Amino acid sequence: MPALLAELIDALDTGRLRIVDLTQPLGPDTPVIGLPTQFASSPGMSIEVISRYDQNGPAWYWNTIRLGEHTGTHFDAPVHWITGKDLPDNTCETIPVRRLVGPACVIDVTVEVAKNPDFLLMPEHVAAWEKQHGTIPRGAWVLLRTGWSKRNSAREFLNVLGDGPHSPGFHKSTSELLARERDVTGVGVETVGTDAGQAGRFDPPFPNHATMHGAGKFGLASLRNLDELPPTGAVVIAAPLKIVNGSGSPLRVLAIVPERRKARARAADDAGG
Repeated sequence: MPALLAELIDALDTGRLRIVDLTQPLGPDTPVIGLPTQFASSPGMSIEVISRYDQNGPAWYWNTIRLGEHTGTHFDAPVHWITGKDLPDNTCETIPVRRLVGPACVIDVTVEVAKNPDFLLMPEHVAAWEKQHGTIPRGAWVLLRTGWSKRNSAREFLNVLGDGPHSPGFHKSTSELLARERDVTGVGVETVGTDAGQAGRFDPPFPNHATMHGAGKFGLASLRNLDELPPTGAVVIAAPLKIVNGSGSPLRVLAIVPERRKARARAADDAGG
């Protein structure tokens, strides 16, 4: 084994590095985004047993599953949005795999979201984060930590009121900054989608989808455990299923992070510096 890879394995085995699962469990109770009645909606996940050590298969257990591509913790490919429909390599099976791995920049807005569930990340929030942690590097995954994944029930998670869903997201100008000036790989959120809950009312509607996918960038939704990642220093691996002409896919998102004690020390140094 090459020395570099051997060092990686040793760091994982000895705990100097660890793997954090950023993925929600996926099952029939997983919340799915709702759309106005004039649009077709994505189904929730359903599971049907094919055989389970019985007359249909005495020694094996397996299931049939049915679900929309954008269910649970999932990946948004550029072709998911009309702005990205004509780009090259815009579907799940055509995206170069190198683009699916990148450094993580975690922007923590849990305090702001606790006060305002409709909070939007503005360019000035990015500027403040960069003043403390450095410029967001090209090819980064920008992950918006909101605490939203701590909402345990589907009702709390989707947070649909009389005027529609309410959840945090990105202002259009911030999406443009990240996609065009920082040239990120994509953004990730703890909410059911990468736009704010009220984004259907924005001008234009769903600006993060329109901007990111129009620039050939990706989205990750329904993440969890972002509180286990440092602001910088982690690497995210987010590989969708290789679905032909796929607009997206459920996936398991993994982060490789420094051992927790070192991550805390780094965060303390950042705060003091």
